Amino acid sequence: MTGGIATGKSYVRERLEARGIPTIDADTLARDAVAPGSTGLEDVIRRFGAAMRDAHGALDRKKLGAVVFSDPVARRDLEAIIHPFVREATDRWFASLDPSRHPLAVADVPLLFEAARDGDFDAIIVAACAPETQLRRLMNRDQITEAAARLRIAAQLPLDQKVAKADYVVHTDGSFAETDRQVGEIVSQLQPG
Repeated sequence: MTGGIATGKSYVRERLEARGIPTIDADTLARDAVAPGSTGLEDVIRRFGAAMRDAHGALDRKKLGAVVFSDPVARRDLEAIIHPFVREATDRWFASLDPSRHPLAVADVPLLFEAARDGDFDAIIVAACAPETQLRRLMNRDQITEAAARLRIAAQLPLDQKVAKADYVVHTDGSFAETDRQVGEIVSQLQPG
């Protein structure tokens, strides 16, 4: 599963989990990749400087975000540190599942297309919403300016291109009940037998 930033992926993943489908969240894995004491954090500090640590020695995500969302080269450098960790952890997770108990499992990978991982999965679900909804959600969620939100949105493959590449699309502009209905339809189509 994928989608743009602030398009409702987390809600859709939660709805899948509520239906008993195992899920894994690449955003959580990406945070684990740069956790205090990790090789990933040390690689980030080596590339971006000690100023990227907060007062407790952890990664200052806001400070790093300001750099990588305004500099495509810096963003690619960060992705080169984080993506291999996320890919390996996701692959290990899928391998750990018993297919007889879990014939369907979902990885929530926000940068699925950007990381060229779309060929790794049997089907792709995209969470999508209108551009103005995405912008408003992102500004509210992250408490950032419109300009900062637009930079983050622009750093990803345009949502309409993700939708065009999807096997299934969940439109999250409507009510929670409407989103839940769409998730249910997709699950019934994907469940074997």
